[in-house]
Amino acid sequence: MHNRLSAEPSPYLRQHADNPVHWWPWCDEALALARTEDKPILLSIGYSACHWCHVMAHESFEDPATAEVMNRLFVNIKVDREERPDLDQIYQNAHQMLAQRAGGWPLTMFLSPDGVPFYSGTYFPREGRYGLPGFVDLLTRIDAAWRTQRAEIVAQNAAVIDALARTGEVGRSDTAQFTDAPIHAAVDGLAQRFDARYGGFGEAPKFPHPPDLALLMQRYRAGGNPRAGEMLRRTLQCMAAGGLYDQIGGGFCRYSVDARWEIPHFEKMLYDNGPLLALYAEAAVVWDDARFRQVAEETAAWALREMRSPEGAFWSALDADSEGEEGRFYVWTPDAVEAAVGAHDAALARAAWGLDQPPNFEGKDWHLTLREPVERVAEKLGMDPAAAHTALARARARLFEVRATRVRPGLDDKVLTSWNGLMIQGLLRAGRVLDRPDWVDAALAAIDTLRDTVWRDGRLFASLSGGQARLNGYLDDYAFLLAALIEALQTRWRDADLAFARALADALIARFGDAGGGGFYFTSHDHEALVHRPRSGHDNATPSGNGIAARSLQQLGHMLGEPRYLDAATGVLQAFHGGMVQAPMGFASLHLCLAEWLAPPRIVVLRGPQAEVDDWARKAAPLADPSTLILPLGEQRVPAGGALDKPLAATVNAWVCSGVKCLSPITDWSALAQELGG
Repeated sequence: MHNRLSAEPSPYLRQHADNPVHWWPWCDEALALARTEDKPILLSIGYSACHWCHVMAHESFEDPATAEVMNRLFVNIKVDREERPDLDQIYQNAHQMLAQRAGGWPLTMFLSPDGVPFYSGTYFPREGRYGLPGFVDLLTRIDAAWRTQRAEIVAQNAAVIDALARTGEVGRSDTAQFTDAPIHAAVDGLAQRFDARYGGFGEAPKFPHPPDLALLMQRYRAGGNPRAGEMLRRTLQCMAAGGLYDQIGGGFCRYSVDARWEIPHFEKMLYDNGPLLALYAEAAVVWDDARFRQVAEETAAWALREMRSPEGAFWSALDADSEGEEGRFYVWTPDAVEAAVGAHDAALARAAWGLDQPPNFEGKDWHLTLREPVERVAEKLGMDPAAAHTALARARARLFEVRATRVRPGLDDKVLTSWNGLMIQGLLRAGRVLDRPDWVDAALAAIDTLRDTVWRDGRLFASLSGGQARLNGYLDDYAFLLAALIEALQTRWRDADLAFARALADALIARFGDAGGGGFYFTSHDHEALVHRPRSGHDNATPSGNGIAARSLQQLGHMLGEPRYLDAATGVLQAFHGGMVQAPMGFASLHLCLAEWLAPPRIVVLRGPQAEVDDWARKAAPLADPSTLILPLGEQRVPAGGALDKPLAATVNAWVCSGVKCLSPITDWSALAQELGG
């Protein structure tokens, strides 16, 4: 048996192709059927790596009796949130309004045939438990309400549409009101929620929130805030020691279910790992920390080994489950570890990874965490610290070999443009500061792949599946890829990347901008008409598209001396400034842009023989703070106007500029190092 999902490119939708539910993908035909039959729509939104999505599928969507009720009473539509973040944003917001609590996945929405939601939830069990109704019972109650309470539903729908419209409203603050007060308030807010013992912010569940960490890095290095550095360093230390980080294979899971970062939901998402890679690489040079360097190296190795497509772009995610069980691929028993590493290294492995403590996963297995620094473990065991590091690396390699023989978690092999932008930017920044040209090569190859596959006739596509570019690109696709290109220009100058960046910037402004209100919509002007057109400045699981777009346009505007880009960035800040002042938390990406609006980014233009320029750029990269752009132009032709327009000399000349002001050219490396703070 197959339903209408069997031919869909999305791996998540294909997971449900054998369900007895008569699933439709989101399409005009399904919406028309709901109108014709006057049936409500049951909309289920999830993603392929989602554990609770799998649970609900096994309990309900694979059950013929449940499917019979669904098919009889509803038009059933299944959506991959990663391919359709526009729908996910709309209906997650609607869920919060209807249920008065945060959403998540799976998201279960009941819509009238015009697409307006009138009831919502997330996971529902087949039989009532956890204080939730049984799913079949819920279905029959929703059907009865649809037939007997239509007037109330129509009235509520009007209120929901009005409330959704208000979520997209923006202000128009005067730039005279711009100060660094909301930036300081955001950092103070993080300090109030900071967990000094375990790092991170707030209680369980804990998410890494890379935009907040990036703000702390910028405030520490460029803003001179030592407290921001303390919070960032402690958080990075604790995440790297916990089970959120894969101690054997590298890379980070999506979030921790506890406050200690110990037990994650085991899905690994591309979108977190790119920014975290960059943060750990930068932290490694800022604090001269070997552990941070190791985490960066292992995370990059994971991405290049397990997430890179043969064409050079990056796949989306690894599942939380394997063989029908969450975490089965990752957990161990002490006996299995000893059998793998041998008796000689077993004592060290047990002590370092907590195998001499009670099981920490479901009462029977051990998910490995680095319980103590290796030096402290070595002292307890009477070992030389260097020998202990060598032995633990040897044990880790053996566990990696053994784990590789297990049934692997499922791979979501679609290529998402926005998430690729985040990973490319992370690889480039990490490659620059840690001097890893192999990471840079991989990132530039991914840019070339995206330009060849998802960029066509001046527009981006959001997804690449089975060699097919599809779905109208969203704001995040343009913004995140533009940010990656600006990172590329700082890493290894290529004229093609500058041309691509300009084309993306022009398309972003033309296709998403609101000239009257300022800021950018999430969907383009020619996008499918939905019940709401989202526009937000908040960071979510991924950074704010408005925040990344504004900062990237601002940086590009300063580089090129292009007022249109600077004006567009200022318009974003004007649109969201009121919200940033009233509730500073959650606007980290826009705070980074505001900081560079108040104090324009420092731009270092390197001109001269290319080999010497590349050497200066390599030495400058770890010294440059996050608000400094190093541009190794060498002997390239440069556009007239802007910071790039500097003459070519027989030896290296470095121009250090901020806004329209530049210092006299620097011809001595030690002088530039001193200027950069080295």
